[in-house]
Amino acid sequence: MQRRDFVRKATLGAAAGVTLAGCGGGAPGEGGAPAVQTQRTIRWRLVSSFSRSLDTIYGAAEVLAERVSALTDGRFQIRPYPGGELVPAFGVLDAVQSGTVQMGHTASYYYVGKNPAFAFDTCVPFGLTSRQQTAWMYHGGGLELMRALFADFGIRPFPGGNTGAQMGGWFRREVPSLSALRGIKMRIPGLGGRVMDALGVTPQQISSSEIYPALERGAIDATEWVGPYDDEKLGFNQIARFYYYPGWWEPGPQLTFYVNQREWDRLPAAYQEALTVAAAEAHVGMQAKYDAQNPPALQRLVDAGTELRRFADDILTAAAEQTTAILEEQAADPTYNRIYTAFKDWKQRSFRWFGLAEQAYAHFAFGT
Repeated sequence: MQRRDFVRKATLGAAAGVTLAGCGGGAPGEGGAPAVQTQRTIRWRLVSSFSRSLDTIYGAAEVLAERVSALTDGRFQIRPYPGGELVPAFGVLDAVQSGTVQMGHTASYYYVGKNPAFAFDTCVPFGLTSRQQTAWMYHGGGLELMRALFADFGIRPFPGGNTGAQMGGWFRREVPSLSALRGIKMRIPGLGGRVMDALGVTPQQISSSEIYPALERGAIDATEWVGPYDDEKLGFNQIARFYYYPGWWEPGPQLTFYVNQREWDRLPAAYQEALTVAAAEAHVGMQAKYDAQNPPALQRLVDAGTELRRFADDILTAAAEQTTAILEEQAADPTYNRIYTAFKDWKQRSFRWFGLAEQAYAHFAFGT
């Protein structure tokens, strides 16, 4: 995979007309018309794992579709569908792999049952922050490793957004210590669910649209989702009173756009470039929007009676130990180990730098 400069990707929109005029395999039209004008019209379907009401996380697919259309003068149309409309929320990978749809938007850790290394495409507990994840993807070899992994599924992945560090979720009763977690039924997917299972929690993986009724009828005792803005939309504060932090299992979870590799290969080069630029814009824009929306949403929740709680140190310590044990256990697989080794090396170097500059600043400034 030819490595492109991320900043260039994120800012190419301004020069998109030049890009599309100069590539694409079609002969320019008369009078110097851009090459894109000679390209055929293409229509794709994109299935999301997320409901339409979650305007920021689902909205990344809409941002991508709008930008692709704009960059190709409407000749490359991508129509997003929310989770459950065409395929189940957790059926995105299968739908793209089979060619049922050309594209998807999801979180790869939903599919660790197919390959545990998919977790590294999203996040692992006590792993990288969103900035560190993006840096690893675009400049640390992470995207190359992921594309080699996804090639076995006939999929070409593109980073598709990040929420930033998430909250630890909503609990109907307090969990002041490790022992208080035992027996709790909690909606939590991915490797975080495996860690919680090791701590005595019964993890459940259910889609966003199913969480509220499950919490309301007592099928689950706790849930995590993203953060204040989305959680307020989903109404979890109406049922659960205690809002825990930090979401140690999702310190910087990345979403991903999946593209069927055969369909990608059929695209004119100009359309490939348009999709690449649009995905980068959607990736950057998602967290910026969450960072703008979460502070006022948190204030509204607290004003309405939500009680904030920090996870106890014994919970965090036990969770970190279990995370290391699980990651090391899975490293017996050569494919997984290749990605895990690269991830560990990047994490160590990144944590050293962030622990020096970023942490010192945050420790002083955020407490003022």
